[in-house]
Amino acid sequence: MRVGIGYDVHKLVEGRPLILGGVVIPFTKGLLGHSDADVLVHAVMDALLGACALGDIGSHFPDSAQQYKGISSLKLLGEVKNLIQDQGYKVGNLDSIIIAQRPRLNPYLDEMRLNMAKVLNTDLRNISVKATTTEQLGFEGREEGISAQAVVCLLPT
Repeated sequence: MRVGIGYDVHKLVEGRPLILGGVVIPFTKGLLGHSDADVLVHAVMDALLGACALGDIGSHFPDSAQQYKGISSLKLLGEVKNLIQDQGYKVGNLDSIIIAQRPRLNPYLDEMRLNMAKVLNTDLRNISVKATTTEQLGFEGREEGISAQAVVCLLPT
């Protein structure tokens, strides 16, 4: 068994879609990044890579590489899943949390779980996605950005 933790943060800006867990969420701002800036999936990928001591998403998918510009983070998650499979592991369970003052994310959490479970080829019961606010404290509370954290347990295949 291996355990990994991931964290990511992106700035909220106008003129970009807000994509979390592969779900386009109606909001006045989106996340700034080279890819689709899906902060949740990025945290999950870092947790998976960390569990296998394979570095971080920046070393695998650098923001200087044109082939990753605007790419779906779910596609990158599929590549990370292949990397952990090559190491002889599969997802045992994943617990994650999105930290954002707005928008309210509860209506979208099940779809986020489903998207990641499909890509990771695991049962939906193995994927947890939660959301919380910071009671208007910090950069998330001021609606300057959104962050996410993830913890994963990998099991031998």
